[in-house]
Amino acid sequence: MSKNRIGIVGASGRMGRMLIETVLKDENAQLAAAFDQPGGNALGRDAAELVGLPPCGVRVQDDVASGLLNCDCLIDFTRPAGTLAHLDLCAAAGVAMVIGTTGFDAAGKAKIDAAARRIPIVFAPNMAVGVNAVFKLLDVAARILNQGYDVEVLEAHHRLKVDAPSGTALRMGEVVADALGRSLADCAIYGREGHTGERQKETIGFSTIRGGDIVGDHTVMFCGIGERVEISHKSGSRMPYALGSLRAARFLSGQKQGLFDMQDVLGFR
Repeated sequence: MSKNRIGIVGASGRMGRMLIETVLKDENAQLAAAFDQPGGNALGRDAAELVGLPPCGVRVQDDVASGLLNCDCLIDFTRPAGTLAHLDLCAAAGVAMVIGTTGFDAAGKAKIDAAARRIPIVFAPNMAVGVNAVFKLLDVAARILNQGYDVEVLEAHHRLKVDAPSGTALRMGEVVADALGRSLADCAIYGREGHTGERQKETIGFSTIRGGDIVGDHTVMFCGIGERVEISHKSGSRMPYALGSLRAARFLSGQKQGLFDMQDVLGFR
């Protein structure tokens, strides 16, 4: 079986370096290209050197369009504007895409949906297999605890994260809201301050922490009278996101077009 040829953008970033290391250590994958922004210090360097591994012969470049010619799939964990620019290039080149970027507005999500009519895409707020298992557990819990329980979503990330709540926290809220027959847009409460009055029964609350180097902690609380059920996931490193991304890339190798998420990749649907 031929190796899955992977391109990675944001090569000098924390997630980019983790992806490079993971691909280089995977016997079924090949690092075909590594990209960084123009003017970046990593340009021209061997990608393996960024993660302390022996040279692999792939130099970090900023010409995504030409680099994609060697790729079967591009993995992108950058920022919405950059990801959408790379999306156009992938659609034109017929290259599959794994998108782990969060913080898209409605227009950005619509653009991803449109591109999926031309190429296969896995777009998920969190690529970690454990987190996606939690999504499944939340659906089950919400259907059982559907009366008399208040729902709160707590999340914590490092000080450099630019969007809040996290895409994972929002997806957790969506899973619970869907299971309860609600629309998250109508019932979400993003923070409380001052004299707020009693908590409304149908709401789903979100609390956000930003500090230090927290990789990602998420907890959903179902708070009843005399008991509390908590479902949590805590990330100790970015490795689970990288491993999940490679699993998603392998899934896409058998697809011609379509928009998928990790629930599809894991066979939960």
